[in-house]
Amino acid sequence: MSVCNICPRKCSVDRKKNEKGICSVTGEGIYVARAALHMWEEPCISGKEGSGTIFFSGCNLRCVYCQNYEISRGMAGKSITPDKLSELCLMLQEKGANNINLVTPTHYIYDIREAVLKAKSNGLRIPVVYNSSGYELAETIEEISNIIDIYLVDFKYMENETSFKYSRAKDYPEVAKKAVDAMVNKTGKCQFDENGIMKRGVIVRHLLLPGHVNEAKAVVKYLFGKYGDTIFISLMNQYTPVSTLADYPELNRKVTKREYNRLIDYALELGVKNAFIQEGDTAKESFIPPFSEAF
Repeated sequence: MSVCNICPRKCSVDRKKNEKGICSVTGEGIYVARAALHMWEEPCISGKEGSGTIFFSGCNLRCVYCQNYEISRGMAGKSITPDKLSELCLMLQEKGANNINLVTPTHYIYDIREAVLKAKSNGLRIPVVYNSSGYELAETIEEISNIIDIYLVDFKYMENETSFKYSRAKDYPEVAKKAVDAMVNKTGKCQFDENGIMKRGVIVRHLLLPGHVNEAKAVVKYLFGKYGDTIFISLMNQYTPVSTLADYPELNRKVTKREYNRLIDYALELGVKNAFIQEGDTAKESFIPPFSEAF
């Protein structure tokens, strides 16, 4: 980590000297904002028992509309060691979690790999989920493939202009395509247990942004054309405006029912069957857990 190029940003900062990259993270331990059972993932991830979710502080994408701004900018979290992270994994399994769900883990992957391997040697049996923005290097996916069973990955943008405007990552579409491809190549077709809980596979999420139905359609068309029923596509309407959008007035509103229905209808017309959709006015619900008490 003396020259950190672990993600597509390739900041080259020296994290061993506590230099911060775009992800807002230094080499000073692993910062975890929360580790608890989480009920708000896709049904095959959370189930009735919950997903053993570990929220890591920092993020290499830093979208302007981020709903977890407090942790994505590294303003919340407690520094822990790989040994403690290993203990958290086992603690969540003991609580009945269906899986260990690593949220925004990219900038800690070496410590995470160490922790998960230790947890597995000490009895961790449930699947491990890599919950990512999709802004990943394919070679990074390769490096962690021995510890990951499920990829829960965003595909945020199909247009370079949009990805630059909202995430300062003009290359996001090209990078995400390669990352998802690497994930699917590692897991193959989705596998579930007798209760419908996912054991292996890839779920690709797309959060519909206001005014971006056509781009969302392009995302669905690409994913379905490329992978068919090998993956599941999760189409989300829960976008909620945050207080940081003064310079982005076009995003300062919720997605309308008409916009979301247009996207769902398009997916059905294409023949998409392996999909998750959100019903009702989910933008009124809170999908943001409290980060005041980490664990």
